Amino acid sequence: MTAISLGIGASHSTLMNTHWDKVVHTERAEAFRESLEHINRRLRDIQPDIAVIIGSNHFRGFWLDLIPSFTMGVGDVIASGESGTPKGPQKTDPVFAQQLATHLVEAGSEVAISARLQIDHGQSHAIQYLLDGIDIPVVPLVVNVFAQPLPTIERCAALGRRLAEAIEANADGRKVVVIASGGLSHQLPWPSDWSQPQDDDEEFMVDAWLNGRGEWERYDKRRREIIVAAQPCIFEEFDVQFLADLEAGDLEKYTKLTTAELEKIAGNGGQELRTWLVMAAALGFAPGTSLGYSPMPEWLTGMGAAVIEPAGGKS
Repeated sequence: MTAISLGIGASHSTLMNTHWDKVVHTERAEAFRESLEHINRRLRDIQPDIAVIIGSNHFRGFWLDLIPSFTMGVGDVIASGESGTPKGPQKTDPVFAQQLATHLVEAGSEVAISARLQIDHGQSHAIQYLLDGIDIPVVPLVVNVFAQPLPTIERCAALGRRLAEAIEANADGRKVVVIASGGLSHQLPWPSDWSQPQDDDEEFMVDAWLNGRGEWERYDKRRREIIVAAQPCIFEEFDVQFLADLEAGDLEKYTKLTTAELEKIAGNGGQELRTWLVMAAALGFAPGTSLGYSPMPEWLTGMGAAVIEPAGGKS
């Protein structure tokens, strides 16, 4: 039996925390929150020992001075706590995390390591909602999905396959859940090319990305204003098809897309779907179960949640 007890994909948005009172599509919002609660109940039933959380970082722990394609937290994990998300040190298992990182590197998937990794809502949103009341160590695996050039989607799938092998080799009977945080489609008000900002807002964003290390809070107010003022751009047809393909066990075809192709059909925020594809590859691209889809213009994002069983069963 595989050491992975469940694969999970779930969208994240800090606007869930800060702008719930601005929601117009209340039923959609409540349906998405219920899907997160469903996963939380499922995890309470499983009683996992460790959660590997694959997510992005929105320039609060990584900066343009150095952004690896993949980074694993193997020591302290500190949540930045922006917008009502968890803040401070998180429970970890450094020995297990280091074993995973070593296995991945030796298998040919080079991951950077961090002995003091700052995560943001790209991972802490999952801790807040999916792991609520579940006191287990987390192993963060951060994928660069914002600062181009991005890792190819095929490389992300290869990482997922090797992650499954690493977990199998090192779990020692412990139950591990693999959580992908991010997506679905959305368009962020960020420069498409960080080296060529087009206006004052984009210049500000690039300055924050380059000089925010250790003081991201200094940039956060205006950055938040830029994001909240953005016009929603959600690709609903894409999102529905992506979740249908997840249910059919047909996500592997997305690994053939280029970065430009994915952005065209899912927006620049859709690059976060790399995290889902790492998770799905770790589950052998088995058929899964969509727990619902809520296009949320108030949160700028197509919000979805799904699970994949190791044996491909429904949940």
